[in-house]
Amino acid sequence: MPRIRGASIEAHHEVVWADLAAATRQVLLERDYDSITMGHIAERAGLARNTLYNYAGDKSALIQALTQRLARPAIERVAAIAARSADPAAQRLREIIAAVLEAFTDPVLQLMFRPASGLPFAETPKGPDSPFHAIVVEVENVVRAGIDRGEFRDVGDVPLAVELLSGVMRAGAERIGRDPGAFAATDRAARELVLSALSRLPVAGS
Repeated sequence: MPRIRGASIEAHHEVVWADLAAATRQVLLERDYDSITMGHIAERAGLARNTLYNYAGDKSALIQALTQRLARPAIERVAAIAARSADPAAQRLREIIAAVLEAFTDPVLQLMFRPASGLPFAETPKGPDSPFHAIVVEVENVVRAGIDRGEFRDVGDVPLAVELLSGVMRAGAERIGRDPGAFAATDRAARELVLSALSRLPVAGS
């Protein structure tokens, strides 16, 4: 019987998921996604291959599950920033942009933006089923608050505006994936573009 790593079965599973995330990051540094097998990940995580299949039926399902789990800290961080209703909306958006881009420095989450990798992320859930839908909702709420306070111009269709501006974030995440050293410049440019699109006045100190 496999050794339980944790005070309970639930804790054991959390330890294994953490090991799987770390193993997947390490393997991604050595191989492109197409060449990675479940065996590579199991070996790096110190698991029997049959045990790994208890957590995910195939490589695609494993990455999808890891994406859901690795998104949680960013979602919680964004929710905490958005909840600071006394703070200016622009300030909150700046911090949210930085938090989201920082999350996408994770090589596993970067796979969402590599269509050439062979990943079936055309099948990644969209809308309410997306791992990042909660972040979209929080951003929409911050934008609405900014409009109500007169910080932002009335963009009309807030969900559409946020969806279009999410293209800036996607481009930023892709850039950071190609060049991690470009994080600071990319974060600065993303903040300037997003806030310029929303602000009534020229953006200063973005």
